[in-house]
Amino acid sequence: MSGEAVEAPIVIELRSVQRVYGHGEAEVRALDGVDLQIRRGEFVAVMGSSGSGKSTCMNILGCLDTPTAGDFHFRGVPVGGLDRDQRAMLRRLHLGFVFQGFNLLPRTTALENVELPLLYRGVRATERRSRALAALDTVGLADRASHMPSELSGGQQQRVAIARALVTDPEVILADEPTGNLDSQRSVELMKLLQNLHRERSITIVMVTHEPEMAAFAERILTFRDGRILRDEATPRAVEARA
Repeated sequence: MSGEAVEAPIVIELRSVQRVYGHGEAEVRALDGVDLQIRRGEFVAVMGSSGSGKSTCMNILGCLDTPTAGDFHFRGVPVGGLDRDQRAMLRRLHLGFVFQGFNLLPRTTALENVELPLLYRGVRATERRSRALAALDTVGLADRASHMPSELSGGQQQRVAIARALVTDPEVILADEPTGNLDSQRSVELMKLLQNLHRERSITIVMVTHEPEMAAFAERILTFRDGRILRDEATPRAVEARA
């Protein structure tokens, strides 16, 4: 019927994915048959204790690791059939990364840090600068473009890292404990920024966190245990939005 909502396309799909390390008695099943679908524009939080499989899952989604068995599809493309260079190209063209430790180059300005992914793409200098400035403006740091990381607070450094992830217009942002090095006030500010980016730009965000308060900013929470998805549930925010 014409009035029915059309579901967004699936961006990420895992089918019976396993990741096994070691052999025999030393074998560890980091992932043990994970099935997962994430649609374009979803904001998904991934939770679980240490060793639950959440970090291994994120490494596979980021094309930093490959499954031992099962299939990973990105936008319908079987990633297992790609070679190392093709996986690197997928990361470069479609994924943005935000890390707990910010991972900014200490001796370059905020602007130069944000420009870096475009430099790797061979984008010319004038376009790099304008796009990086626009990304910094998006995260509220246009006036800090010439500052070094050491001249920025932790919250500002993470905003620069988000601008760097945004500057290539990625289809998916993978955030690994993005608030892990921030105090509670800065953490909430950062999560509100991610939430606004998700709402305004319909960016797909997959975020690992161990803090339920931060996960509540997402629409959907996946809880891992012993290499499997124990729970897959909508947050109250998502339920209210659908009502």
